[in-house]
Amino acid sequence: MRYPAGSLVILTGLPGAGKTTLLRRLYALHGTESAPVARDAVVVIDTYQSKRRWAGRLGWAPRPVRRAVVFATHLTRIGRALSGGRSVVAHNRGCAPSVLRGFDWLARRHGARLHLLLLDTPPELALAGQHERGRVVAAPTFARHRRRWEALTARVKNGDTAPAAAAHVIDRETASLLEAIVFEPGFEPGFEPGFEPADGPAGRERPREASPAAPDHSTGR
Repeated sequence: MRYPAGSLVILTGLPGAGKTTLLRRLYALHGTESAPVARDAVVVIDTYQSKRRWAGRLGWAPRPVRRAVVFATHLTRIGRALSGGRSVVAHNRGCAPSVLRGFDWLARRHGARLHLLLLDTPPELALAGQHERGRVVAAPTFARHRRRWEALTARVKNGDTAPAAAAHVIDRETASLLEAIVFEPGFEPGFEPGFEPADGPAGRERPREASPAAPDHSTGR
């Protein structure tokens, strides 16, 4: 998948959708990191990195305070990477409109643009993923995530990507075929298929048509 250099790409989806698993596979993460990971010109920032940074240090604080501190750390790390002109791929499970507007503000503040990569996983598979990793979200919280997620994906599929510059919806099968996220100077999303094989002449990527098994919901403004 291709994005303009210096962009902020937020990988989001339901809790248990497989976002962290995808990042670990693409960027050879070990799952024990407590700080962002630099891979060439890209900084990979997972919310669990911030959780590990504060692990065992906020036991005295109520849960809402711990969550706020972790999220503030996550945002600070994203902002720091963007301020250095780096391309950023960041994990975030929240997709509330206020959260997305916050990411857009953060990107624009540093002269970047926000792009959304939405991993669309059926709720029952997301729940199975939660049980598999041993971190199950409370039923009311998951229901709230699901309502927001369904509203967001429906809006994106209808062509409304606000506040992001562009958004792309992929399912788990398509995500399993993803081999790299590439940031290119001058690239403008939304005018060609988002997935490209890297087997063109001299190693250059060339566009191909989206296959029926991997529907392309890429949109851009």
